[in-house]
Formats: sequence, structure tokens, C-alpha cells
Amino acid sequence: MIFTIAAKELKGLFASPLAWVVLTCAQVVLGYSFLRRLDDFLQVEPRLIRMASPPGITELVAIPTFATAAAMLLFAVPLLAMRLIAEERRNQTMVFLMSAPVSVTDIVLGKFVGLVAFLALMVAMVAFMPLTLAHGAALDYGLLASVTLGLTLLAAAFAAVGLYVSSLTAHPLVAAIGAFATLLGMLLVGDTASDSLRARNWHVPAALAQVLSPLRNFEPLGKGIVDTHAVACLLLLTAAFLALAIRQLDARRLTG
Repeated sequence: MIFTIAAKELKGLFASPLAWVVLTCAQVVLGYSFLRRLDDFLQVEPRLIRMASPPGITELVAIPTFATAAAMLLFAVPLLAMRLIAEERRNQTMVFLMSAPVSVTDIVLGKFVGLVAFLALMVAMVAFMPLTLAHGAALDYGLLASVTLGLTLLAAAFAAVGLYVSSLTAHPLVAAIGAFATLLGMLLVGDTASDSLRARNWHVPAALAQVLSPLRNFEPLGKGIVDTHAVACLLLLTAAFLALAIRQLDARRLTG
């Protein structure tokens, strides 16, 4: 049932003009960023050759493009996630879905999987850009795999937050603004709290506070370091907001 709901959500996204606008804008911006950095790399390449261990095209072109994609997800995911539950409530179709012989967990996970599948397409498009240079340049495939994993986990965490905020309101625009504000607040508060606690040598609370800073957890993966703590933080953040969404919808089902 989860995959049935996911397929319905994915089909709905591809039928939505907003999703196509987001996908197109993301591709245009990322394509421009990639080509601009590639041009810069070609200009400095003669100087890099004289260095003992120069950074390669993966570090100077691909990784900054992935960093740009991570920042774009902060804006794109709230727009894509806002309709998941809020629009169902606004159109009065959530009542039929909640009364169907399907659990709230299946509903939440189905909508989440559908959105993540769409975001995975965006991640795949970003990963394909440096792969087009494979025949003429030496790529660091381990680094590319690490940063692709990091971007996918980051997209999933953002999607979980957007889904939860969408479950709190019947107005999609409010859900989009709320999700963006929540993500931005988490980035600011998570970084500040983690740094403050670490400065006081409170390492365990600092490690827990780092869960609220998804972009910081993306950083080591963007450097080719598969940090298990960073991966665990992203997974824990995703699971926590999915659990909150399930609890919110379950409470709404009980209260009618």
C-alpha cells in the first residue's frame, strides 16, 4: 500500500506545473553553475599542473555544484512538499484517505517515498553532469558517490520536515512558508547550539544538537568522508519528523 500511495503522489507531482517549474529552474541554475565552474577550471588548469598534488575536476567543479544543489533544496523542497497533506485537507479528500483501510503510517510513508523519488530525480540530474566528463577527465568516483549519498539523505531529511509541516495546516502556501522557516531555523539554531556546547566541552549534547543541522551533516559527505555520525544524524532527523507526522495525522483521525 505504501508504494501504491507513493506512485499516486509521484504521478501527481509530474502532473503539477509547479513541480515542472521547480525542476526546470533547478536544472537551469545548476547547469549554469556547473558550466561556469568548468570554464574557471579550464582557465586555471595550466597552473594546477605545476602543483605537486593539485585538486582535480571533481573537487573544483562537481563538489561546488552539489553544494549549490544542497542550497537549492532548501527552497525547492518546501514548495514540493506543501501540497502533500495540506492540499488533501483543503480539497476535503483527506477524509476519504483516512477512512480507507490503510494505516496512517502507510499514508505518511507513501507520501514521503513519492516525494523522495521525485527529489532523487533532481539528485540524479546533478550527478549526471560530472559524469559527462568521464571520457576526457579523471573523476574521483568515490568522492562523487559520497556527495551523492549526502545530497540524497539531505533531500530525504528536508522532505520529512516539509511533510510534517504540511500535516499541520490546510493551506499549502502556509505549509511552504512554515517548512522553509522551520528548515532555516533548524540550520541556525543547530549550528549555534552545537558550536556553543562544543566550546564548553559538552560533547554529547553537542553531538545531539548536531541532528538539527542537516547542512553541517552534509559537509563531511561532500568532502568524501562517510562520517557515520553525520549519516546517523540525517537518518534520525528524517525518522523523527516522519514519526511526528504520523502522530499528528493519527491524532486528527481520532478526533475526527
